[in-house]
Amino acid sequence: MATPNYGYEKRQRELAKKQKKEEKLRAKTQRRPNDPQGDDQPADDQSAGAAGHPEQPAG
Repeated sequence: MATPNYGYEKRQRELAKKQKKEEKLRAKTQRRPNDPQGDDQPADDQSAGAAGHPEQPAG
């Protein structure tokens, strides 16, 4: 009987984990443009960045 190749099995698990992580990231980035108030960014961050910009003249 042949001995198991643990290095190969580990590499396959790592590749599967990496692929799953990339798929989740891709799905997350596809959701973001459609959902302006996503779970990751509160709406206050977007409005405060544009309103408090020091380069724009006050009036």
